[in-house]
Amino acid sequence: MKFNLIITLCLFAYAQAIGQTETPFDKSVFKDDKGGFKVALKNIEEGNLYFNAMPFPNYGAALSFFEKANNFNPNSAELNHKIGICYLNTSFRTKSLSYLEHANKLNPTIHPELKFHLGASLQLHSRWDEAISNYNAFITQNSASKTVNPEMLEDAKKRINECKSGKELQKKPVRVFIDNMGAEINSSFPEYCMIMNADGSEIYFTSRRPTDNNQTDLTDGDYYEDIYAAKRTGTIWSKAANIGSPINTKGNDATVALSPDGAKMLIYIDDKGDGNIYESQRVGSTWSKPKKMDDIISSPYHESSAWYSPDGKRLYFISNRPAPVSKDKREKDKDLYYVTWDPIKKKWDNLVRLPDNVNSVYDEAGVFIHPDGKTIYFSSKGHNTMGGYDIFSTEMQADGTCSDPVNLGSPINTPDDDAFFVLTASGRYGYMTSFREDGLGEKDLYKITFLGEEKTPLLSSEDILLAGSDIVMPEKVAEPIVSNRVAVGVLKGTIYDAKTKKPLGGNIELVNNNNSSDVSEYVSDPENGRFMFALPAGKNYGIAVKVDGYLFHSENFDIPAGASYQEYNKEIYMKKIEVGEVIVLKNIFYDLAKYSLRPESKSELDRLIKLMNENPTLKIQISGHTDSRGTSESNKELSKNRAKEVVDYLVKAGIPATRLQFEGYGEEQLLHSDAVIDKLKTTKEKEAAHQENRRTEFKILSK
Repeated sequence: MKFNLIITLCLFAYAQAIGQTETPFDKSVFKDDKGGFKVALKNIEEGNLYFNAMPFPNYGAALSFFEKANNFNPNSAELNHKIGICYLNTSFRTKSLSYLEHANKLNPTIHPELKFHLGASLQLHSRWDEAISNYNAFITQNSASKTVNPEMLEDAKKRINECKSGKELQKKPVRVFIDNMGAEINSSFPEYCMIMNADGSEIYFTSRRPTDNNQTDLTDGDYYEDIYAAKRTGTIWSKAANIGSPINTKGNDATVALSPDGAKMLIYIDDKGDGNIYESQRVGSTWSKPKKMDDIISSPYHESSAWYSPDGKRLYFISNRPAPVSKDKREKDKDLYYVTWDPIKKKWDNLVRLPDNVNSVYDEAGVFIHPDGKTIYFSSKGHNTMGGYDIFSTEMQADGTCSDPVNLGSPINTPDDDAFFVLTASGRYGYMTSFREDGLGEKDLYKITFLGEEKTPLLSSEDILLAGSDIVMPEKVAEPIVSNRVAVGVLKGTIYDAKTKKPLGGNIELVNNNNSSDVSEYVSDPENGRFMFALPAGKNYGIAVKVDGYLFHSENFDIPAGASYQEYNKEIYMKKIEVGEVIVLKNIFYDLAKYSLRPESKSELDRLIKLMNENPTLKIQISGHTDSRGTSESNKELSKNRAKEVVDYLVKAGIPATRLQFEGYGEEQLLHSDAVIDKLKTTKEKEAAHQENRRTEFKILSK
């Protein structure tokens, strides 16, 4: 008894000497509660089994036992340090700080890695200078140590740079609202990797919430991943629902990418640790069974993230396959690649790794290609990250080089992981996965509203509804503006039979009229006829819709460089190949007041030639029409010459002249009369009506 008392006094004297009362787990200290002490030791023993498990510790399981022991004795430096480590390795990392600070006060030398872990927790709280101080202390204390992993020393040096980067980025925050997407989408379980169609009206994401079978993954104890979906009506999201089979299985199923029209989905499947990408296609509301992607993508290595280019000709993805190793580069880190669709071989081919200024010496993740076709968003642990994964953007140039990545800044990026960023075609709204204090449970999905550059403060008489709040506050504010971060349009609509109004599945050919070799192809849903795709600005687009047994339908969209975002909604009615049907050729172009065909007309004329060759008995009339401006005589002559120019082109291409007629109607068959045009409000509307009057048509005379 006397001996035990001496030990206890010595322990308390040591604790006082280091400036804080540390209470070790010693039975002599807890002689008045032997039962509680025995239970606490048992909890520590059980927790250590999970904490030290090989090859992967189960920190979540260890935490539950350690916290029970900590409730019995909260002043053990060793136990507080272990609890801090556990929290750092769970989804509730910020909770680690109080335990690590307490461990440091109780005994700053309890473990050689304590300063590193305390620095990591301080970094998560943006306490940059304190974090740097602890990282430096860790390096100084262990630079000559043989017990500390050298990689941890290098990590501490990297984290010091992250803290310096975080300080600078937080000095110049970007003007955004960041809002949790709410309980309709998020839950108390992990949600991440949101994907969406071009206009952001339909989303899919991965969640590890309970399902009907409530099965859990043995590797981490969480519920298996499943894919959920939601749709937006105006600003309101429907409640997220599990999309079921054949996409979701009894194992892990995770979102990867969605094509702009929402007709194809890429899915990640673990494949017993191999990690590969699969593709499913949708008809109506039914998804096909996922099919493994070509071997050039789904390699023996790990691929977990990908995205389609808007024209469908490229697939960008992340892989840890071996790459050229520079003096600074780690082997098998995750890098960005892309492959190109080969229409002849009907497969993905020509693997390209993005340049080293994009692929850092650390991991990249979560790639997203904006509908403008050139802006690449991705997350990285390298570059000037402020901690964990940060979101960056780069622009792919025509020669294959990329601009230096730009950190999207604070508060979009935080000291924790911020990943899986996607951006609507308008550039107004972004979405991401993030760990944040206001989360509904674990990592959640967040909406970012970009406000643009700040304007001069103005006195506003309007009430301001704060983002994420029901409180209305009158205030002097800077009028928010929205910068179009990218210039792009979205074309969406439905294809119908002109007579029956039945939806049709068809092929849609998109041609850059300024470069006829720049062609993309899309399809409408065969069940509901719907389609959607992006139109990057700076091009004059010719669009031809083709359905077997029908005449082709053409549209023209001229979207100048720098144009603001616009959605084009089109209901397209297809006409069958029948006598008397008339089609407007919307991609036939002439110079002002001239009748010579411009080069941009080639794709439309070639489609007409193809139609004539596929229907060798077809006879047609080409007719020219003008608007009402100018004299009727000159208009009639001009329209006749323009129609003749088209016929001459077809004859030179081998179409017999006996199958072709031409006529010029001038202003005799206006689609919009002068009286109607005069009532239009804007000059732009009036000019558009005159443009529709100026047209070239063909009419079927006989089959």
